[in-house]
Amino acid sequence: MRALVQRVTAAEVAVAGDVVGRTGPGLLILVCAMQGDTEAEAEKLAARIAKLRIFHDEAGKMNRSLTDTGGGALVVSQFTLAADTRRGNRPGFSSAAPPEDGERLYLHFARALAALGPNVETGVFGAEMAVTLTNDGPVTIWLDTEA
Repeated sequence: MRALVQRVTAAEVAVAGDVVGRTGPGLLILVCAMQGDTEAEAEKLAARIAKLRIFHDEAGKMNRSLTDTGGGALVVSQFTLAADTRRGNRPGFSSAAPPEDGERLYLHFARALAALGPNVETGVFGAEMAVTLTNDGPVTIWLDTEA
């Protein structure tokens, strides 16, 4: 699985103008299931993100995790993280999991992250979504369970 993690002061996702998920201080997590991914990858990624030390401690160093801070998470499905741009000008997405697997793993990831403590809200899988965020730092980190 792949994820693009952004430390935020706030983020929300809307579908057809209606807000369906939001978070205050914490993380916006764009996530993509890849072909061959399993629930084990979703759980591994959730655990890694929950423990990722990208929040400031009392000394101003990035030394605290999402679970340390009590922050929330907004998890949004993003199959375009599977983009293959090695040939031509049109990205290919054939390495993304099929939609039924992608949705199952996306939801499993969100539940696994919530089980670790953070308040987790989500977007709507497969919907045209508008994501609004205020990146804090900015801090943006790419994670891939295959790497």
